[in-house]
Amino acid sequence: MRGAWPSSLRSRLTLGYVALLGVPLVAFAVICYLVLASMLVSRTDRFIAEALTVVAREVVAERRSSVDVPEAIRTTLDDMRFRNLRIIVRDAAGHVMTAVPESAEDARAESDVVLSHILSAGVVPETVTVKGASRSDRVLSVPLDVHGERYVLAGVSPLADVYAVLERIRLFFFAVIPLLLAAAAGSAFLLVHRGLAPMTAMMTRAGEISASNLHARLPVAGDAELAGLARVVNELLDRIETAFEQQRRFMADASHELRTPTAIIRTEADVTLARERRDEAEYRESVGVMRDAAARLSRIVDDLFLLARADAGRLEARREPVYLEEVVDDATRAMAPVAEARGVRIELRNMAQAPVVGDPDLLGRVFLNLLDNATKHAPAGSVVTVDMTSWNGSHAVSVTDAGPGIAPDEQEAVFERYHRGDTAAAGGATVADGGAGLGLSIARRIAVAHGGQVVIADSRPGHTEFRVTIPRGD
Repeated sequence: MRGAWPSSLRSRLTLGYVALLGVPLVAFAVICYLVLASMLVSRTDRFIAEALTVVAREVVAERRSSVDVPEAIRTTLDDMRFRNLRIIVRDAAGHVMTAVPESAEDARAESDVVLSHILSAGVVPETVTVKGASRSDRVLSVPLDVHGERYVLAGVSPLADVYAVLERIRLFFFAVIPLLLAAAAGSAFLLVHRGLAPMTAMMTRAGEISASNLHARLPVAGDAELAGLARVVNELLDRIETAFEQQRRFMADASHELRTPTAIIRTEADVTLARERRDEAEYRESVGVMRDAAARLSRIVDDLFLLARADAGRLEARREPVYLEEVVDDATRAMAPVAEARGVRIELRNMAQAPVVGDPDLLGRVFLNLLDNATKHAPAGSVVTVDMTSWNGSHAVSVTDAGPGIAPDEQEAVFERYHRGDTAAAGGATVADGGAGLGLSIARRIAVAHGGQVVIADSRPGHTEFRVTIPRGD
């Protein structure tokens, strides 16, 4: 049964529409047929009843001028004729006294079944359909009381005309209903085909989209539902394309960043091994260069690993009570020598107790990255300030430097991994500084994992403020 059901949505919708129309239509036809059949039979019954009433009345009137009741009945039946109706009278002894057929042919067609029914009929009014070998009759039997003598008066009307009308009605329904259903199926198929044409176009276009042409989009057409589906799928494709592009950039930039320290290590090792004899100072200098390159390589690998865990949703931060001002103070102390080597001084302002719940190591990474970024861009002899405020259930730490500022259209882009703007290229994050363009991206991801955020609160020439917001831990 399941295999016979069509798998095509177009066919299923068409069949469903035809069934939805066909079942009520057939039910309506059946009800109409049954009501019409009942009305025709009821009309025949009323005709027989009215005729028998007239006959009974005439028999009573004729009895006044006749010698006896049988004579009155015969006289009445001889004088009265009804089309498509025969009158039969049965006496109290169960004998048929007289019958007046419309014609000799009707007399010959008299059914033994009808006579048997009349002979067995009681005195209670009774209406039945008597079916013979070649015909069916509607028979109504009523009691007839004439001056104390009891008779049964029966009227017999053939149902041939009724059956002929019902036969024509059946033929009409059998001819018209299939035509209506065929027309409905054709109309439904055309409507469904037209309605699903945009979906077919979307399926075709979707089948053509691959990793090499992710810029392609589905056509937005059709009804509101299909157009909405196309828009939703296009938005999904936008996100997929963005993710693919970020992945490609990630691979390309990671390869570039990893190539530099590995090239330094390999080159320094080749140069060192190229000469047969070197003194201890030269070896120590060469090993120092390779150590610095290895350290940078290790930092890049750690940053990539942290971002990979964040992208996979597995950046799990410990949840323990932490005082944020202590984390900021530790990060400042760690960055102070690096800042001094760059000719920059770090100054803490407005430090107060700031309890939070989080991972002290990851939070320290946030401020180390922000301070490292600030000292890279701050001009020599300037001061990088760290300021803390609290409001609306959160602690905010601002890191401000006197660098050249960030253009408004690049303020969000600086949080993308491997991003280096014009200011970085001009005066800050160079390869020599060890910058891989991952610090700000990592800082924001860690802050978000703690329910906070990292934003650029203000940036203009001579003043750039990064603000970290972390919810309170109480």
